[in-house]
Amino acid sequence: MADDRPPAESDRSRLDQAAERALRRSGEAGRVRARQWEVTLVIAIQAGLAAALAALIAQHLLGPGAHVFAPAAAVGTIATAIGQRARRTFELLAGVGLGIVIGDTLRFFLGSGPWQTGMVVALAIASALLVAGKGGQLVGQAGGTAVLIATLAPMERGLELPRIFDALVGGVVGLVVVALLLPINPVRTLDRAATPIYAVLCEQLDELAHALRERDSDRAMRVLERLRATEGDLGRLNDSLSGAEEVVTIAPVRWHRRQQFHRYARSADYLQRLMLDSRAMARWSTTALQYDEPIPPELPDAVARLGQAVAEMRRECRVGNDTECTRRLVEQCAELAGRATAAGLKSFGDALVTGLRTASSDLLRAAGCEPDYANAVVRRAAGAGEAVVHPPLRRRLHRSRPTRAARARRRSHLAARNRDDERAGLPDRGRPAR
Repeated sequence: MADDRPPAESDRSRLDQAAERALRRSGEAGRVRARQWEVTLVIAIQAGLAAALAALIAQHLLGPGAHVFAPAAAVGTIATAIGQRARRTFELLAGVGLGIVIGDTLRFFLGSGPWQTGMVVALAIASALLVAGKGGQLVGQAGGTAVLIATLAPMERGLELPRIFDALVGGVVGLVVVALLLPINPVRTLDRAATPIYAVLCEQLDELAHALRERDSDRAMRVLERLRATEGDLGRLNDSLSGAEEVVTIAPVRWHRRQQFHRYARSADYLQRLMLDSRAMARWSTTALQYDEPIPPELPDAVARLGQAVAEMRRECRVGNDTECTRRLVEQCAELAGRATAAGLKSFGDALVTGLRTASSDLLRAAGCEPDYANAVVRRAAGAGEAVVHPPLRRRLHRSRPTRAARARRRSHLAARNRDDERAGLPDRGRPAR
C-alpha cells in the first residue's frame, strides 16, 4: 500500500496539471473569440455608417438618380482587409477609370453586341492584370465597369461620369469613416493580436522543458506540432500591424501613437523570429531525445528560464516598466546554456544550445535592446556559464626586481668582459646598461 502511494500521487498531480492546461487553453480560446467578435462588430458599424453617409452625400451632391455604386464602393472600402483600405480605395478608382476608358474606346470602334461585350471585358481584365500584376479591386472594378459600359451605355447615355463620381464619393467616405469617425486603437489592436502568441510561447517552452527533463520525445513532438499550428496567429498579427500602420498614417487623432506603434512593430518582428527559434528548438530537442543524446539538467532549466523571460517581457511591456528583469532572466538562460555546453553535448544538443542563444538575443531585441548589445549580453553570460564548469587556466608571470647585489655583480661582469675584449683588440661595447 505504501509503495503504491507515490505513483498515485504523481498521477494525480499530472492529471491536475493537464486539467489546468485544458482550462487555460479554453480560456485563451474564449478570449480569441471575444476579440474576433469585437473586430467584427467594429467593422460592421463602420460599414453601415459609411454606406449611409455615401448614399446621403451622393443623393445631395450628385443629383437625382439611383446612386447605387457610391454606398457599394464605401462598403467595399470598409470590408477590405484592415491595413489595405487606402491602397484598395485607389485601386477601386483606378479600376473604374480603366474600365470606362477601355469600354468607351472599344464600343466606339466595335459597336455594341454580345461578342463586343466579351471583347471589351477581356481587354479590360487583361489591361488591369498587366497594371496590377495580380487580382484585386483594380481588376474587379475594371471588368465590372467595362461590362456596364458595353451593355448599358447604348440604352442609357451618360453613365461614365456618375460611375466615376460614385466611386470617388464612396471611397473617400469609407476612408473618412476609418480615419476620422471610428478609427481603431492601433496599440490595443496590436496588443490583442500578440496575446495568443505570447501565451503559446510561454506554455510550450515550459512543456518543452518538462519533455527534456523526462526524456519524453513524444511530448517534445507535440510541442513542435503546437508551435507549428500558430500560423493563423502570426497572420493575424501581421494584419494587425498593417491596420495599425494605416491608422497612425491617415488618422490625425492617432498620430500621437506613432512612436508607440513603431516600438510595438519592432517588438512584433522579433516576436515572430522568437516563434521560429522556438520551433527549431523543439525540433532539435525531439531529435536529440530520439537519438538518445545526453541532456544535462542545465539544458531544460535554460529552456524553462527562456519561457519565464518571455512572460516577464510581456508583463513589463504592458506596464511600461524597464525591462531589467527580462534581461536578468535572459542572462540566466544563456549562462545555463553555457554550463550545458561545458558539461558535454552531442550534435543536436549543440544545435539546441545555439537555438537558445539565438532566441535569447531575439528576446532582448524584442524588449528594445540594440542588436550588438543583445549579442554581447548573451555571449558574456554563456561564457560565464562555461567558465563555471571549466575555469580557464591563467598563468601569472611575476617578474621580481633584481637586488642591488645582483645589479653590482652584473656591472662587474660586463666590465670584466669589456676589459677582455679590449685586450683582444675588439671594439668597446659601451657602459653596462642600468
